[in-house]
This record gives sequence, C-alpha cells and structure tokens, in this order.
Amino acid sequence: MESRQDKVTPMLRQYQSIKARYPDVILLFRLGDFYEMFGEDAKVGSQVLQLVLTSRDFGKGIRLPMCGIPHHAVERYIGKLLEAGYKVAVCEQLDETASGRRLMRREVIRVLTPGTVVEEPFLDAKENNFLVALYPDEKWQKCGLAVADVSTGEFAITEIDITNGFGAVADELGRLQPAELLLPHSISEDASIVSQLLNSCSPRITPYQLDQFVITSPAQLLMSHFGTASLKGFGCEGMDAAITAAAMVLSYLKETHMAVLEHIRTLSTYSLSQFMILDASARRNLELTQTILGEYHGSLLSVLDMTITPMGSRLLRRWLLHPLLSVPEINKRLDAVEELLKNVVLRGNLREHLRSMPDLQRLVGRTATHTANPKDLALIRSALENMPKIISTLSEARSELLQELRSQMHTCDDLNQLLKRALTDDPPVTVREGGIIRDGYHEELDELRRISANGKELILQLEEQERRRTGIKSLKIGYNQVFGYYIEVTKSNLHLVPNDYIRKQTMANAERFITPQLKELEAKVLGAQERICQIEYQLFCELREEIAKRSHELLTTAQAIATLDVLLCFAELADRYGYTRPIVNDGDRIRIKSGRHPVIERMQRDKPFVPNDCELDSTSNQLLIITGPNAAGKSTYLRQVALIVLMAQMGCFVPAAYAEIGVVDRIFTRVGAHDNIATGESTFMVEMHETANILNNATRKSLILIDEVGRGTSTYDGVSIAWAVAEYIHEIGAKCLFATHFHHLNELERLLPRVRNFRAAVKEEGDGIVFLYRIVPGGTDKSYGIQVARLAGLPLKVIERAKEVLRQFESTDGAKRIAPTHEAAKEIMPPIQLKLFEIQQHPIIEEIERIDPDTLTPLEALNKIYEWHRKLKRK
Repeated sequence: MESRQDKVTPMLRQYQSIKARYPDVILLFRLGDFYEMFGEDAKVGSQVLQLVLTSRDFGKGIRLPMCGIPHHAVERYIGKLLEAGYKVAVCEQLDETASGRRLMRREVIRVLTPGTVVEEPFLDAKENNFLVALYPDEKWQKCGLAVADVSTGEFAITEIDITNGFGAVADELGRLQPAELLLPHSISEDASIVSQLLNSCSPRITPYQLDQFVITSPAQLLMSHFGTASLKGFGCEGMDAAITAAAMVLSYLKETHMAVLEHIRTLSTYSLSQFMILDASARRNLELTQTILGEYHGSLLSVLDMTITPMGSRLLRRWLLHPLLSVPEINKRLDAVEELLKNVVLRGNLREHLRSMPDLQRLVGRTATHTANPKDLALIRSALENMPKIISTLSEARSELLQELRSQMHTCDDLNQLLKRALTDDPPVTVREGGIIRDGYHEELDELRRISANGKELILQLEEQERRRTGIKSLKIGYNQVFGYYIEVTKSNLHLVPNDYIRKQTMANAERFITPQLKELEAKVLGAQERICQIEYQLFCELREEIAKRSHELLTTAQAIATLDVLLCFAELADRYGYTRPIVNDGDRIRIKSGRHPVIERMQRDKPFVPNDCELDSTSNQLLIITGPNAAGKSTYLRQVALIVLMAQMGCFVPAAYAEIGVVDRIFTRVGAHDNIATGESTFMVEMHETANILNNATRKSLILIDEVGRGTSTYDGVSIAWAVAEYIHEIGAKCLFATHFHHLNELERLLPRVRNFRAAVKEEGDGIVFLYRIVPGGTDKSYGIQVARLAGLPLKVIERAKEVLRQFESTDGAKRIAPTHEAAKEIMPPIQLKLFEIQQHPIIEEIERIDPDTLTPLEALNKIYEWHRKLKRK
C-alpha cells in the first residue's frame, strides 16, 4: 500500500528532511527568486512580516500554508524575524543534482539567531551584540558565565558566587545586555531563576546542552579550537563551570555559523572584584546608558561619547558600566588622558587619523565568518593604509598606556600590499557583479576580460567575413537567449547559403543558421563572462581567507584603536568642558570642589549650572542628611556626586574644580517612588526591597544615595524607618548622602558622631521662594511645599486652602515633632547583622528546632511546655 510520504512531491520531501534538522527555527527555503516558508513557519512569517498567507498543493490532497519573500530583500525580513526573537535558517539552492533530475540540491548555509549575527544590517554600531552562556557547578556554589561577541571576536569568562542566589549574575547580565542567553536545562526549567535573570535584560532564552556524544569534555572542545594542549595559558585553570559555559558558547556558534571562526583565537578571564558593582537600580537611577524614560539622549553616555569610531563607542559603554577598582590601572588611564589633553597637536592629529578608520573589529568578524563582501575587504585595506600614520604619530607619546597601545598595533604590510595589488579601487558590494579584482593580478582573468571586451568587435568581423564569403550583403549576425548567436539570411538569398551553414530556425521572411566557427566564438565570448565571475569569486574567497588567517593581529590592532579612541574622547571632553583630573587613591575620602552634574550642565542651555562642594569621609562626614524643598537641587546633587566618582574610576577627568576620590566598591541608589506591576509589588514594597538590598550588601567602601525612604507609608512609620536606616548606615561605615523631607532626622547630627546636616538653600521673597541650587551646611525644618506648588501652577484657590489647613495643623498637636526622645536616642545600639525583614531567632525556637518530638514521652513533652512557659513569663 502506498504510504502518505510516497504521495508527496520530491521537493516537499526535501523540505521536510531539512526542516526536521531545524525544528525550532524559521526555515527560509530558496525556490527560484524567492525564499518560501511553509506550514507553521509560514503562519509565523505572515504575522511577523505582514505577508499574505497563501497555500501550495504538493499533490494528492496535501496542501500547506505558504508565504514568501524576494531574495533581494531577504536581509530586511530576516532582521524583523530576529527582532521578534526568532531564529532563522537560510536554505540555499546550490546546484543541480545528477543529470536527468530536476530537483536542485539545497542545504542550510547559515542559522541566524539574535546572539550570533555578524551582518551589518542586524547590528547597532555603538553596542556589542553579546551571546552569553551560564552553567552552575555541581554544588550550585558558583555559576560559570561565558560571553562572546562573534561580530568582534571578543570572548571572556568569569565565575560568580551563587550561594545566596542569582542576584550578582543578574547584575552582570544587566551590564552586558546580551542579545541571547544560553541556559542548561537545570536553569531554564526553573521559572524563578529565569525571572530573576531577566530582571534587567531581555535576551532571547535558548535552552542548550552540550552534546555528550560528540564532545569528550568542555575543556577538550576549547583546546581543540584554540590548538593548545591545555588551558593554563588562558588563566582559567580550575574554573570548570566557566569552561563549560565557554564550551557551550563555542559549540553553539559553530553550529549556527558552520565555520571554523578563526577570529576567536583567545579567551580572557575576568572577575567581578575588578570592577565597581552597579546593580540595576544604580544603572537606572543614575541614567548611565538611557534615561528613566528609556531614551539615549539625556543619559550620561550620550554626553560622554565623543568617540570617532564605532569600536571606541562600544568600548566606552563597557568602561562606563565597569568602572575600575585598581588605583594603578585608573591612574594609568588618567596619565594618558592628561598627556593627550596637554599635547593638543598630538590629540588633533590622532583624532584626524581615526576619522578614516572603519569598524575593523566587525569587518574582521564578517571576514572570518565568510559573510564579508568585496567592499568590506576594501575597507580593511583602507584601515591598514591608515595604520602607519597612527603608529608614527603615537611615537611622540610618553605615557605608559599610550606606549603600550602603540606596541599592540600592527601594520600587516604584506597583507596590505596583497589587497592593494588584488582589489580594484572601488569594488562592488555583491560578489557576483564582477569588477572585484584589479587588472594585472591574474593572467587568465586578464585574457578572459580581453575576450569579453573584444567580443562585439569579433562578432562584427565574422559578420563582414561571411558577407564577403557568401555574397549576401544583407546577412547579419544576431543574438537571443534561446539560441545564442545566429546568422540570419532572407528567403530571397537562401540559394547563396554555403553547405557548412546549419539551419536552426525558420522565420516568416528569413532563415536562421549557425556555423561551427560562430559557435566557437560564442563559447569564447559568452563563456568568458561566466568564467570571469568564477575566477573573481575564487580569488575573492582566497583574499578573504588570507585576512581571516591574520584575525588575531587585526583584532589586537582594533582593540588598541578602540582604547586610543576612548582616551582621546576623555581628553576632548576635558578640553571642551573644563573637566579636571581627579586624585584617585585607596583612601576613604571623597572631596569635591565646585562639582557639576555632567549631563544637566550640558542640557541646561538657558542658565549656568550652579556648582556644589561635597566632603565625605569615615571620621566626621560619613553621612550627610540633606533637607530642603522639592526641585531645589537635592536629587541633582546626589546624582552628580555619584557620577563624578564613577567617571573618576573610569579613568576620565571630572566636572569639578578639584576632586579627590577614595575608590568606591559599589554605588547604591534608593531614589524616587515607583511600583512594580509585573511582580505585584507596591511602591512601598519596592522601596523597602531596595533599602534592604543596600543594608545587606553595603561595605565601608560603598557610596549610598538615598533620596527619600519611608515616604510610602504613614508618617510615624516612615520617620521610624528612615531614622533606623540612617543609624544602620552610620554603623556600617558606608559613605552616604541621605536626602529627606523628614526634618526630624536633623536630630541625628547631635546624636551620632559622623552625621552632618546640609540643606538646599532657598531665598524667601514674600509668599514665594527662589531656588539657589546650593547645598549648604545646616538642616532646615521647612519644606516650602505650598510655595513649590504655587511655582508648579496649582490654582490659587487650592494654594490658599492649603495655607489655611497648614495653619490649623501648626496650631495643634499634629505639629509636634515625631522623633525618638533624647533618652531613647542615647540607647542607640550597633545594629545586629540581620536582614531588614528577618526576625531575630528566639532561644526557645532554637530549642524546639533541635528536639526530635518522636523521641519524647508524653510526660517529657508536657514538662518541656511548662518549662518554656516559665521562661516566657520571666521575660
């Protein structure tokens, strides 16, 4: 009996066979000039790409949904599918199978996923496109993290402590913002962990396991790729979880690219302890890479980015999110920036050279993954032509870092000369157009080009020769795509046709013939163009392979160029906007004179920015209580101090007249009021979670910004919480700027030795106020809420009623201050190291936990209850 599979067409069987190997991707199946999608893929494609969904008959009652896209527009449609989070497999027609069969051979040549793309249209030039893999060790104490950008060749690993959960892993993912995240089943199937990981990033989640039947061990896979006998040279010995994560990344990249990936030739290790920790709250509240509203314009990155190359812009973003903790490394950067600032000619020449520098990292990435086009190779040539000028100019530099960068740059003279000899000045974007290889580079190619160029002349010569030979003056040679070249003779001259003419076609008034000589010439002329394309493509692939072999040198050079670009950017910022070099050390003091907010001073064009000082230390100015009305500059002040510290630890000059920065290990922020609808958390609960995070994780080296705490509950509760939080921070020893409307906290300056009161200064004018935007010593018990409401434009009737209600409050007990009595405040004790919401364990509870109730007799159990009762009564 005939099976259903026997009934389907050969093409459908071919499609089903290929689709079975790629079940979780959208398969683009090449049919002529279109890429077709069938079945469920077609339904998804029509919805995401806004295509008309049709269907196709595959014989004997089998009809499948279908939609298609033209081959010349495929990149645009692939981009939309990737943006929607889908993986895409491109299945190409390769060539015809054995003679007599009409079915084309088709194979998947590339699988595109959000984290593995290298093609320019799918990437943001100013951001890395990271693929990250996570893998926990057997005891779930450490999580290995591997991160790669296949478009730039970067590949790094680290291990993160997960004994207390995946919070630190989530923070690192938030900084990396991966496009795709590979998770083993042990993590991907745990909804609570996945939810935590996605707290501050939104990658495509791809469950992925290494194929144990193919891979002997993760370390072996890496050694095989790098061609080494061990991994000691990469500094990752003993990092088993991270090595497994790295093997996951490499295996996945090879599966999707179906290439060797020659540009990924090194593996670097890093530790979170090398960098200042910036959690999701800090990144959001300090508006580092985007504003609270999600916009780039108005972020710190938007005002700092004066880089020239895309490579530099990507590196600047990484430096911004990973400020250093090493004082020598910070000062090495600052030394380079200072030299570039002072040597105006050196800086100007280097920036001018960089203006003609393409994105070398991504050009090499495309070359190594076989997706580079002829124009890309020409851009690599232009980058290499520029390198001698940059290296020569850098020979003037004296700072250690600039000299190191110069030593890391390669001219690759032999490769440059090869590209100059081989490539035309302006090669096309597409490979099949021809015009890629320069005349004189390849002898056979030159000969074929002469034949192709002279083909028309040779045909005309043959036509004249045949007219003379036959005596037919009207004889002409024509061409069509069906027969190729032919000789046309009118019917009145057929009696003059020679015997060697072979009849090919009869027309109404003429006959068409061919001759062996004409066919030989046709083969030369038409075959020449086809052969030209074949040879040019072959030579292009050879050039691309030569570049791929030099990936390591080229990427080392590109990284040095990117670093130079960022340092030049810092120097340019300092020159244009009056930034100063910070003194960075391992001390505990933060001292800023005339500090400015780097973003607001640039955005605020209608009036000059008012600078402010700040002094924080561990002896007398550890915790600053800052009071004053809304809109008077408290929040700006808090953020500007944090941003100046962060910029200093990036190695950047800062917007201040003077800055001394003792290195900070972490910046915490508790700012603003917002709820979290997704998790069902109220504004107050979000506030308490953020506060708990600060109190549980801050150290003496941390900087804490608190802009209101306790405002989401009743006044009594709020003051109590704010007071207790301030005490706790004082005992921890972390430096803190604490802005509040609870004026009762001013009392802490009298009670605690390292608390100081400051206020946002205002000038009273009648019923109104003028904001001075100065933070000055001394607290205030005025909030000026009604005056601020007047400035905001509330109706006069509402303002007058508010004044009336306020007078009533001030004349009653409601105005009595809400704060601990002096006697109670004297009994402030160092805080017990408990989590904010944790209940202290009671001795009786501990005893109950130790008892095995199954071993007690009824009498013993009753005696125990009486014993506990007596103890509780004594308390």
